[in-house]
Amino acid sequence: MPWYTVLVLAVAAERLAELVVARRNTRWSLARGGVESGREHYPAMVALHTALLAGCLAEVHLADRPFPPVLGWVMVAAVVAAQALRWWCIRALGPRWNTRVIVVPGLPRVTGGPYRWLSHPNYVAVAAEGLALPLVHGAWVIALAFTALNAALMVVRIRCEDGALARHPALDARA
Repeated sequence: MPWYTVLVLAVAAERLAELVVARRNTRWSLARGGVESGREHYPAMVALHTALLAGCLAEVHLADRPFPPVLGWVMVAAVVAAQALRWWCIRALGPRWNTRVIVVPGLPRVTGGPYRWLSHPNYVAVAAEGLALPLVHGAWVIALAFTALNAALMVVRIRCEDGALARHPALDARA
């Protein structure tokens, strides 16, 4: 179980690294006329992601969840794959990637990296991680709770992003 705590803390550290990148990118976007949308749902998103990490540890320790070897190792691989996809998204979007919804009007849409195939690949990473991280050590209650709450939040978030992009069309969409 101590190694699972280390894994969850490593994911937490990765999230803190994301926040550093996001803050830098927020400054970059706002300096170029970026417009933020969705401020009202952002605190709920932060709370949900924080609860995921705390809930993983709480359920495993308090409910004495065992490590299921076959499922556990598959889920470790899924967590690693989710991190790789997330950082591929961050790299593809460059300074436009953010934990907030900020659109810089006039910039062309990103169509490279994972955005070549999916409109919102970062949310695939979030969903995969939110299911896999708890299941690494049998924390099925938090896996189900996070997945359900995250699905509801993603409906709001994706509508917000799509609306923001529609209000601030890209250069290549203007004619």
